[in-house]
Amino acid sequence: MATADQIIVGIDIGTTKVCAVAAESDGQGKINVLGIGLAESDGLNRGVVVNIDKTVASIQKAIDAAERAADVEIQNVIVGIAGDHIKSYESTGVITIANQEISNKDVKRLLEDTASVKIEDDKEILHIIPQEFIVDSQDGVHDPVGMRGVRLKANVDIITGDVHAMKNIYRCIEKAGYHVIDVVLEPLASSFSVLHEDELIAGVALIDIGGGTTDVAVFEDHKIRHTAVIAIAGNNVTEDIRKGLGVMRNYAEQLKCQFGCAMVDYTDDQDQIKIPGLGGRPDKIISSSTLAQMIQPRLEEILEIAHLEIRRSKYAAHLQVAVLTGGGSKIPNIKELADEILGLDTRIGSPTKRGSGLWEEVSDPKYATGTGLVQYGLSPNFLGDIHGTGVGGALHSKGSGTGNFFAGIKRWFDEL
Repeated sequence: MATADQIIVGIDIGTTKVCAVAAESDGQGKINVLGIGLAESDGLNRGVVVNIDKTVASIQKAIDAAERAADVEIQNVIVGIAGDHIKSYESTGVITIANQEISNKDVKRLLEDTASVKIEDDKEILHIIPQEFIVDSQDGVHDPVGMRGVRLKANVDIITGDVHAMKNIYRCIEKAGYHVIDVVLEPLASSFSVLHEDELIAGVALIDIGGGTTDVAVFEDHKIRHTAVIAIAGNNVTEDIRKGLGVMRNYAEQLKCQFGCAMVDYTDDQDQIKIPGLGGRPDKIISSSTLAQMIQPRLEEILEIAHLEIRRSKYAAHLQVAVLTGGGSKIPNIKELADEILGLDTRIGSPTKRGSGLWEEVSDPKYATGTGLVQYGLSPNFLGDIHGTGVGGALHSKGSGTGNFFAGIKRWFDEL
């Protein structure tokens, strides 16, 4: 039986579901998935907590199920965060090198300097991600340590979130009886579980279609180059069906999941679907193509906005592939629609098996963020943080810096 300090629990608090995944490392790079829990969520709107009590109840239900399966008492969790309040900014920092040979201390000083950038009063720095270093006039440097020069510059991507939205996530977790050890941007977490090594190097666009938001992230050369959150997702598709057919919302969701298709061209007018009438009225019969006519326009809108974000990243010309994940990616033929709109070779991304235990149960796009969070947390560098110095968990004010940022710096140095 695993003990609480040997496992990592990732919790994906979404608009439609709360997912908890508990796992442990075998010490050899493999991950043993011990337990999973899933609960309906109706305390969030577009990734932001709007009802504390409902969110707390969903968190407790999901983690209770994971605890029973793992046979362990869960104490600490890594939580994913999304929502249309997430923003990313490009920033630059520069320092001079006293002894002309760049050390780890110099790089840390430079990255700390980039954290002092002025952001909006209601924003908090979530991640600061180095894009490249420039030593004197030499650009494109990934590891400046040991190089000689008098001027060191860094281009970074600063990812921020709304202070109150982030604190409400903390409050819900702690009110549920658990402790937050880190908060991670959800598309970054999903990348750990669904993207392949060669995709990360060559360049890939990750599009995570959830219930309340669609997260977009562009990766190239093993770095996250651009992020965006779109406030249109699977719930909008369900709402279109509800209004178009005049049915209850839960039945509209059922129709989407059971009979939905992303493209009218892939449906058959002969396929009939019975729709129960409201208030004792007679049942209606529609064709599968009629249902697809309500689904396709909204999915086209989501993918077109995602395409605009990919182009905004300035890396669109480098990309050949895209990966769709999240519950919304399960609608049949969405791959073909994405191929057409994005102009990229698209696949559906499910968590890749990297060990033992309940991997078959989590090999579904809806578990992409949950499994990615535990893979992020089970990296040796992160375990050193939470069992050693303890950085990476606390939410600090802008004036004192950000725990996640300094934990990220430590991990970056460890990777070097």
